[in-house]
Amino acid sequence: MGQTLSEPVTAKESSSCENSYVKVGSSCMQGWRINMEDAHTHLLSLTGDKDACFFGVFDGHGGSKVAQYAGSNLHKKIVSQPSYASGNVGEAIREGFLAMDEDMMKDDTMKDELAGTTAVVAILRNSKIYCGNVGDSRAIASVKGRVQELSFDHKPSNEPETRRIIAAGGWVEFNRVNGNLALSRALGDFVFKKNDKKKPEEQIVTANPDIVEKPITPDHEFMILACDGIWDVLSNQEVVDFVRARIAQRMEPECICEELMTRCLAPDCQMGGLGCDNMTVVLVCFLNGKPYEQLASRCAEPSPAGPGSHYTNTEHFDLK
Repeated sequence: MGQTLSEPVTAKESSSCENSYVKVGSSCMQGWRINMEDAHTHLLSLTGDKDACFFGVFDGHGGSKVAQYAGSNLHKKIVSQPSYASGNVGEAIREGFLAMDEDMMKDDTMKDELAGTTAVVAILRNSKIYCGNVGDSRAIASVKGRVQELSFDHKPSNEPETRRIIAAGGWVEFNRVNGNLALSRALGDFVFKKNDKKKPEEQIVTANPDIVEKPITPDHEFMILACDGIWDVLSNQEVVDFVRARIAQRMEPECICEELMTRCLAPDCQMGGLGCDNMTVVLVCFLNGKPYEQLASRCAEPSPAGPGSHYTNTEHFDLK
């Protein structure tokens, strides 16, 4: 855990945007940490693809430089891949992550950077969600009040991650890479990417993302991307319940993000670090050409899961 302040910085930077398809709110808060190292992006159109939306959350560690770079550039790198133009969005996300990491390694101002960042991004295109993830920021969707997982955390203790780390010459100690890094995939962290006998995908820490693709159905209500400062405190289903109840009250999405961060903020930093991190939330409400009030009415209906019904992080609701 990083250094903390004697009192948290609770000022929030919030913004919103919308079109006929989505209504988006975002907010970020420094909290107890001495610096703000998160970055986030929300774009309702992309250069060369005005019908696609892009959202991303980047949780920096060791500094904010890589997170800020990713927030400004990753969407451009993904869209520039030939596979994107050919319609293979998932592959374009994967290639874009790896290409951007390579660009930073060749950049004189970035190549010696010790910092790294998680990255969880979602592209909405052709009635599909394409999600790419490295690290332990997370994306989920609410489908009639039930969790649909769009990403899975990369922890060094996960068996496939441990195997790759060891094969590349690293080790896992205290659930950390080389006893240091608490996540096993990231952009940046170049000190863990120096094995010249291994491909970028095989390094101790890799920028190779997992990709999840899901069709957007009429039952989709909203999608949330957030850093681990949220997920360390609340379960996926608790976050869905929290957000859904406030959409039902017609609260604006950016205000919901603010309340969610306040809910997760620790009253002090004597709780093992939970609730003491920087926090960033992006909430994407699916409108599908209808008023926000109609989504609010849908969210006011009881979930088929029933009140208080929670699902673990390993349950899947595949809508295919």
